[in-house]
Amino acid sequence: MRCPTCFLLTISLLAPFEILAQNDTPKANDRSSATLRELSGSLETLSARVRPAVVQIFSTGYVTSSDENEGTTAQSLLSTQRSTGSGVILSSDGYIITNNHVVQGARRVEVKLAAQDASRVRMQEGTLLAKVIGVDRETDLAVIKIERTGLSQLTLGDSNALRQGQLVIAFGNPLGLEGSVTMGVVSSISRELKPDDPTVYVQTDAPINPGNSGGPLVDVEGHVVGLNTLIISQSGGSEGIGFAIPSNTVRNVYDQIRKDGHVHRGQIGVMVQTITPLMAKGLDLKQTWGVVISDVQPDGPADKAGVKVGDIVVTLDGREMADARQLETTVYRHALDDQLALGVKRGDETLNFTIPVIEREDDPQRFADMVNPEDNLVPKLGILAIQINDKLASLLPDLRHDFGVVVAARSPNAPYAGGGLEPGDVIYQINQKPVVSVKGLRDALETLKAGDAVVLQVERNSKLRYITIELE
Repeated sequence: MRCPTCFLLTISLLAPFEILAQNDTPKANDRSSATLRELSGSLETLSARVRPAVVQIFSTGYVTSSDENEGTTAQSLLSTQRSTGSGVILSSDGYIITNNHVVQGARRVEVKLAAQDASRVRMQEGTLLAKVIGVDRETDLAVIKIERTGLSQLTLGDSNALRQGQLVIAFGNPLGLEGSVTMGVVSSISRELKPDDPTVYVQTDAPINPGNSGGPLVDVEGHVVGLNTLIISQSGGSEGIGFAIPSNTVRNVYDQIRKDGHVHRGQIGVMVQTITPLMAKGLDLKQTWGVVISDVQPDGPADKAGVKVGDIVVTLDGREMADARQLETTVYRHALDDQLALGVKRGDETLNFTIPVIEREDDPQRFADMVNPEDNLVPKLGILAIQINDKLASLLPDLRHDFGVVVAARSPNAPYAGGGLEPGDVIYQINQKPVVSVKGLRDALETLKAGDAVVLQVERNSKLRYITIELE
C-alpha cells in the first residue's frame, strides 16, 4: 500500500525546485534572446559594412571552346557567352577582383554598384563600363577596373589562419539576385579537387549558387578569406558543398596583375616525389613517408643553394611536408623573388637552405592571358595567336628570331589534317614565307584552298621543326 505521507513528502520536497525552475525560465529565455539579438545585430552590422564593396558584373563576349564533342569547323573555337557574376572592390579607385570565368572572352564588361544606403535599396547608380586589367586562367581569377574613386573596399585576410568550423559569410548575386548574403562554416581549409590541380580551395557549407562566382567569403571581422568560385552539385543548385579560392592566392594574383598585367609562375628548380614504403625500401631510407628530392635543375636556385638529389624534405617555410603535392602547392602560392626556407635530411644531418623563387619557364598557358578571340583568331589553323613584341620576347628568351607569332591557345578539333600545333609554339614561316604578324598569317592562309599543303616552320622547346598540314 502506497504511503500518502511519503507521496506528500515527495511533492513538498520537489515543489521548491519546480518553483525555482519556473522562476528561472524567463531569465534563461531573456539571456538566450539577448544572445541571439546580439548575434543578429552583429551580422546586420557586418552585412551593412561588407555589401557596398560587393558588385554585380555583366559580361558579353566570346569564349574559347574546349568541348571535344563539338564540330570540326574553325568556328568551334569560339562561342558567344553572356554571363553574370559577382566581384569585390579591393581599392577605393576601382580595382575589382572576380573569377576569370565571369569575364573570359568578354567584349564588354559592366559593373553594377551596390546601394550605398540600405534605406534606399532601390536607388541604384546603374552600371559602369569596366576594363579587364588581366586574367589568370590557372587560378580562375581576373582583375577589372572601373573609373570611379571614393569607393567602399574590403581587405584580404589571411587564409592560412582559417580553421575548420569557423563561421563565414558569403556575399554575391546568386541567380542574379543582387546583394544576397548567406552564412555557414568552413568545412575544409584545404581541399584539392583533382590530383593534378595545383589550386586548393576553402570548402564551405555557406549556400552559394551560379552568380555567386567572384563574390567574397568573409570572416566575422569582415576580412575576405576567399573568393567564391564553384559548387559540387547533383541538382545544379546549392547542396552545401561550395569552394572559394583562398585569400592568400587571391592576393598573390591580384598584386601581380595590378603590377604587370599577368601572373608569373614560380619554381625553385627541383623535382620532388612522395616517398612510398617500396621506395623507402629500395633507397634504404629511414622513413616511409614524406618528400624526396628526385632531381635538381643544374644552376637553378636549389642547386646554387646546395640542395642534392636524394635529400628528404623535412620542412618548407617551417611547415612539415607530408607529400610532394603539398610542397608544390606551397611553392605555387609564393610570388617571384620570395625567399623560401627549406629544411632537409641528408643522411644523419639536418640542413637548412634559403632559396629564392624564380619564374617558371615552361608555362605555355601564360600566353592565353594576352589575347582575345576577336583580334587573335586564325580560323584556318584553329588557333589564337599573338605577335612577338618586346614584352613577349622577354618571356621567351633565346628565340631563334625576333619575329613570328606565338600560339596562345588552340581548338580541341583542328580544322586541318596532319601534325598539330601546341600552345607555346612560335611560327616563323608558312610555305617558306616569313610570318611577322597575326594578320600576315591570316592573309597567307586566305590565299590557300582546301586540300593545299601548308608547311609551317615553328620553334618548340628551343628546337626548330616543320609541321605539315593539309587544309580542310
